[in-house]
Amino acid sequence: MIPSVNPSGSDTRGLLYYLYDTGKHEDHTDPHLVASFDGMSPDPGRDPNATLTDLQQLLDQPVMALAKHARPAKHVWHTSVRADPGDRILSDEEWAGIARRIVAATGIDPGEGQPGCRWAAVRHADDHIHIVATLVTEDGHRPDDFRSGARAQAEARLIEKELGLHQVAPGDGTAAQRPTKAELRKAERQGRERTPREELRETVRRAVAGATSDEEFFGRLAAAGLLIRKRTAPSGDLLGYKVALVGDVNAQGELVFYPGARLAPDLSLPRIRERWSADTKEAHAARKEEASRTGPSTPASARRGTASALWQAVLVVDDGEDAVVAAYIAAGGEVLDALAKTSAAHTRRELRDAATAFERASRSHIRAVRGHDRALRQAARDLVRGGPALGRGEDGATTAMAIDMLFFLITATAHWHARKGHAQQAAAARQAADHLRNAYRTAAAHPLAALNERGRRLRRTVAVRQSDVLRSALPELAERIIAEPGWYALAATLADVEASGHDPGALLGDAAERRELDTAGSVSDVLVWRLRRTAGLPADASSQTANTPAAKSTAHRQDRRTGQTGPRRARK
Repeated sequence: MIPSVNPSGSDTRGLLYYLYDTGKHEDHTDPHLVASFDGMSPDPGRDPNATLTDLQQLLDQPVMALAKHARPAKHVWHTSVRADPGDRILSDEEWAGIARRIVAATGIDPGEGQPGCRWAAVRHADDHIHIVATLVTEDGHRPDDFRSGARAQAEARLIEKELGLHQVAPGDGTAAQRPTKAELRKAERQGRERTPREELRETVRRAVAGATSDEEFFGRLAAAGLLIRKRTAPSGDLLGYKVALVGDVNAQGELVFYPGARLAPDLSLPRIRERWSADTKEAHAARKEEASRTGPSTPASARRGTASALWQAVLVVDDGEDAVVAAYIAAGGEVLDALAKTSAAHTRRELRDAATAFERASRSHIRAVRGHDRALRQAARDLVRGGPALGRGEDGATTAMAIDMLFFLITATAHWHARKGHAQQAAAARQAADHLRNAYRTAAAHPLAALNERGRRLRRTVAVRQSDVLRSALPELAERIIAEPGWYALAATLADVEASGHDPGALLGDAAERRELDTAGSVSDVLVWRLRRTAGLPADASSQTANTPAAKSTAHRQDRRTGQTGPRRARK
């Protein structure tokens, strides 16, 4: 059950008109009062003799009784209270009880002989009610409604338990601000999928990913087409910023700017600067030297490097100190943003949805200690510098490799948040993991199919040797892995590892020991990517046919180890 409090309205009748209107909104059916401050308020929905003006004047009476100069400019308090889609349909009497508890808990009408405000609860759909109140008590004072939103949420958690409803994870005040009703209606009128606030939040997040200075950050915002206003001190020092979408104006035709802190708590300029302020001069120098030595990153090399950084990050999230873990989780969000920005179209939507979900999991009351997360932030930077990736070849295969590693980092994040009691963050991380799982299936389909085909065509002696290696290295998992559809891809990879001069058993044991595999949908898939990354093998093996030099070299090495010579022949 979600209460959504908006305490800053100024037009009681306008709000009542919206609540009782059935012409523009499909879910506005049979609007009627379920409760009010006195239990006798006129109901324009059910009483043909009652009007909206009658109800408005009754609610506004304490306000109008004040001298004109003493009336609050914004005197309307409003909240919607919405049940979960899976909940049963509540009766009017149950909704009435919920309304009374919400206004009491928030200080709007505390009861027990204390003066309260006038209010009315309107139901115009099965799954929610709206409560409208005027913020002057019967004795002419302002109610004690401080933090009414948080108080409404706390009461809703109690109501859920008592009525046997879906229990929403309690919040901790670190979530980004939700779009208002007005913003949602405006987006709907303009034909937008998301509100400007949500679009700006995502664009700013992506601009932050891997950035190392104010100049780079603002340059990315400008390149993304945002309008920027900077706030400076008299000394000329930059203090903050606001951003707006081109063409997003208010009723007066003025551009609507949002400060970074109103997009998300960690997008204010001081919080953004924390990401690179921990970099030492030596780190900046090393970064410049690395860039000059290696040249621009390619999409495939950036993804391979990202997979390695993510692999190390999983170990930190599992066992690190809380402040360091918080930094790694936040930096993991930057990697996800960068990957979503630069990946091919067939995986971009799921990755973007994963990044949007994970945004909630990237913040908690545990303040991140920056600096330790430098490798992940560099990986995000390399992804952006590497540019858009193709959906095929080495680009596509290394995308699958990176997503696979990122899935384990985000799964570890969900476990960490759950241990800390961060229910909303844990739920958000699990939701992001679901999107990553879908993106992985799309990205991995072609490269794994090619590896599976190669695995099926291995010589029998080679295939038997690889299964022996598996049983020796991972005796407890071997039979499960061999029964998986992906076993042939792993067998082909083990053969490639052996042909490249590595010990496949040692690498296989190391790949399995360094992270639990219970959360893997396919253990063989996970081991394929870990082995190919560790051994430096191409992620895309689709071009390795029997006629390529690489394949001939591999076959020759394999035959030399088994004592066989001559060309391969199909065995019946």
